[in-house]
Amino acid sequence: MEYKVIPFVASIDSKKGNSNHVADQLEEIIKHHSNQGWKYVRLESVSTFVQPDNGCFGFGGKPGYTTSRQMVVFNK
Repeated sequence: MEYKVIPFVASIDSKKGNSNHVADQLEEIIKHHSNQGWKYVRLESVSTFVQPDNGCFGFGGKPGYTTSRQMVVFNK
């Protein structure tokens, strides 16, 4: 069995966007890959730690932080 994982980053217009727009974007990704023979499995959240940036000579440094990304999983 083959697997394919692609990132999903929803884009919403802050003035007129809503949850339906996010659902439509995900639906389009699923339809696109289904037409290529892939079967949608699930939407997975992946957490990762971004290492701190010490900056140049200690100036402009940024602390590390944890972030989460959504991944769409397909199989064939």
